[in-house]
Amino acid sequence: MSTLASVFRSSIGKKILMSLTGLFLCSYLVIHLAGNLLLLKPDSGAGFDQYAELLPSLTIIKIIEYGLYAVFLLHMISGTVLWFQNRAARPQKYAANHPEANSSFFSRTMFLTGSIIFIFLVIHMKQFWVNSRFTTEEHFSMYRAVTDVFSNGYYDVFYLIAMGLLAFHLRHGFQSAFQTFGLKATKLSGLIEAIGVIFWLVIPVGFAIIPVYFFLKS
Repeated sequence: MSTLASVFRSSIGKKILMSLTGLFLCSYLVIHLAGNLLLLKPDSGAGFDQYAELLPSLTIIKIIEYGLYAVFLLHMISGTVLWFQNRAARPQKYAANHPEANSSFFSRTMFLTGSIIFIFLVIHMKQFWVNSRFTTEEHFSMYRAVTDVFSNGYYDVFYLIAMGLLAFHLRHGFQSAFQTFGLKATKLSGLIEAIGVIFWLVIPVGFAIIPVYFFLKS
């Protein structure tokens, strides 16, 4: 156990932890988007409401939810610690060190995009998860809640910006995870890049369609 703990205290250990948790969160995005696309079904929200009511009633879903929160915290903490360690290890500030010659724009903005995405998630969960789980409304409709929130143009803009930043974050993060495991420079690199497009482009666009749809519908 002490050996395992020492591994994750090391820089490479934190990178492995961040990569594993990041890939897990990527897989969750696929499931979350699949459920949210029920919002676009032309049934006045009946299918989505049924889906939203079913999830909290399943014990396994509650366990998965809290596991997801733990994984997200691990990912965030590992990324933050690594960012400060890398920053402290730089002999010169970026202004004198020509960052564009040493790292990509995507990698240099990972901490910034991750921080803004975290703020977005806190607000997003307050708007939906908290309100659905702790509502005192007798006939609460998640579809109606989504409709109300996405009829606010300011929130829609914020949501779209967050999806753009998520795309930026995943653009580097997905590739970096496989690079950590030594798979990026192998024959699998083409496949990894192709799958990466699904995560950093298709999925954020899929999420972005939803607020646009409801705003135009309102």
